[in-house]
Amino acid sequence: MNVLIIDDNAIARSVLKKLCSQQKDIVVAGECAAAEEAYGFLKEQAVDLLLLDIEMPGMTGLQLVENLGRKRPVIVFTTSKKEYASEAFDLNVADYIVKPVTPARFVQAMAKARQIIESNEEEVKWEDEEFIFIRDSLVVRRLRVEDILFAEAMGDYVKLYTPQKFYAIHTTLKAVEERLPASRFLRVHRSFLVALNKIDTIQDGVLIIGEKPVPVADAYRKQLNSRMNIL
Repeated sequence: MNVLIIDDNAIARSVLKKLCSQQKDIVVAGECAAAEEAYGFLKEQAVDLLLLDIEMPGMTGLQLVENLGRKRPVIVFTTSKKEYASEAFDLNVADYIVKPVTPARFVQAMAKARQIIESNEEEVKWEDEEFIFIRDSLVVRRLRVEDILFAEAMGDYVKLYTPQKFYAIHTTLKAVEERLPASRFLRVHRSFLVALNKIDTIQDGVLIIGEKPVPVADAYRKQLNSRMNIL
């Protein structure tokens, strides 16, 4: 894994570099003392993982993640503040470590990051905009995009619901979202991604798709209403 370390504290960067050096498959591609510097770095060089502080002068770590958009590295936040955890996980990051970063906690976070990176590369593959390939148990199966009603994150798995059944695949909701056409699918909750043309009704913050209820989080409600062009 190629890693970029972003923290305005030089000691914190040194600690993370040392922890990275103890992992055989991790290469530190660079370090930045500010989010703006990291944004420029990432325009020039791709990395697999960001070890990212949140509170920094100027642009915060949260703002950097938002500015990077959908095509971004896997994110692990490393911060001294606990109170940003909910907002951070709404961005579908891999992990959130509260400083001081211990070796055991770092190893745990790296395991999660590896799993996501491997899922991005292997578990869900595009052929074109009509099909995706998913790993269903020991079988790689072709699934029509048009058949997908919604996707639900369930721990280390994502359930892809179709009218007939659901498929549980070992990946992240973010990985699925990046591979489904954005013109047809929309995140409506931290744990749910829906096909807009499959929505039957919306009432009291709940979507009904294929007779199944899907919650809509307040943070996504405005975008949903805009995309559906509700009169």
